[in-house]
Amino acid sequence: MLQESLENFIHSEISNLQAAGCYRRMKRIDSASDAKIFLNGKKVINFSSNNYLGLASSRFLKQAAVQALTEFGVGAGASRLISGNLALHEELEKKIADFKKTESAILFNCGYMANCGLLGALGHREDVIFSDRFNHASIIDGILLSRAKLARYAHKDMDGLRRLLIRHQNSKGKRIIVTDSVFSMDGDLAPLQEIVALAREFGASVMVDEAHATGVLGENGRGVLELLNLESEIDIQMGTLGKALGGFGAYVAGDSLLIDFLVNHARPFIFTTALPPAVIAASLKALDIVQNRPDLRDTLLSQANWFRKKLQETGFNTLESETHIIPILVGGNDTALQFSQKLLETGIYAPAVRPPTVPKGTARLRISLMATHTLADLEEAMDKIQMVGQELRLI
Repeated sequence: MLQESLENFIHSEISNLQAAGCYRRMKRIDSASDAKIFLNGKKVINFSSNNYLGLASSRFLKQAAVQALTEFGVGAGASRLISGNLALHEELEKKIADFKKTESAILFNCGYMANCGLLGALGHREDVIFSDRFNHASIIDGILLSRAKLARYAHKDMDGLRRLLIRHQNSKGKRIIVTDSVFSMDGDLAPLQEIVALAREFGASVMVDEAHATGVLGENGRGVLELLNLESEIDIQMGTLGKALGGFGAYVAGDSLLIDFLVNHARPFIFTTALPPAVIAASLKALDIVQNRPDLRDTLLSQANWFRKKLQETGFNTLESETHIIPILVGGNDTALQFSQKLLETGIYAPAVRPPTVPKGTARLRISLMATHTLADLEEAMDKIQMVGQELRLI
């Protein structure tokens, strides 16, 4: 039994969420994370997954995982610094470093832990970390854990970033600019050329989170940094293995000195059991596929361009999306929930995203496409989105 004051507090918080239209419930999925899924027993077209290339159910990844499971067992058994450092972990880190064109790389158990571990280790009280207001929550939490001063600039506002850099140019500590490369709720790209130029001018370091770009953007799928030819200009790269690569985990890539520092200072790395061998083997295979199957990302991005254009022609606001993540701006929480629910009843799963994930008044549907969606899937979804949008008088 909860103590009365604690129980009252929890009841109050839940009631507040319900009143604001921000209360959340989990939906049960009874199938693999594919273009079509069984949600609460009903087959629907899935526009909710970050499995952008469809690799989460790839037979090649499954085969690699089963082989590693047979050879190495289920779990690593300990943290990397005790006895959990398998040859597979080192092989994957080497492969990631080669893929990202850096000296070295280090694995973390998820993207949240990577950002918290990295920023928590790098930042100190006298430092200033500059962050886009739309950066992922894990970046913000990592900065807060570091106890560095958080200087937030409006989304992609380079004049605002410049003003903050001027304000803090005489600070005693380090200055680090942190940004997502693809913003997860808007699907737009960070102005990385301008960020790099400002960093040079003011002597700041740059960290880029490529979670939603790794495997998808750039000629070889290395991300926005490859797309913009900025790989040699960035101090620290972070990315995940659980989105386009279809598995689980995350990495930080950079100079060997940085990686050695994180091995010794990043608490989520030091105090966590290592990723299971089957997960590592699947990621190794996924990297091979990413580098050898450019057709997957070509299909994904061409379909995203088609779908976004159709939505815009229909009258929906897709904000500044230019990637495989396409928001449909609704505004109010209740309307966004109603939009999502009515679509679900027609066989389309497109979740409503509400505050605090997005700013107040900008609730939306977040459409994330997969290379394994067919044109028929997209046409069916477009027809139903238009129908429900008209019914709700959104268009």
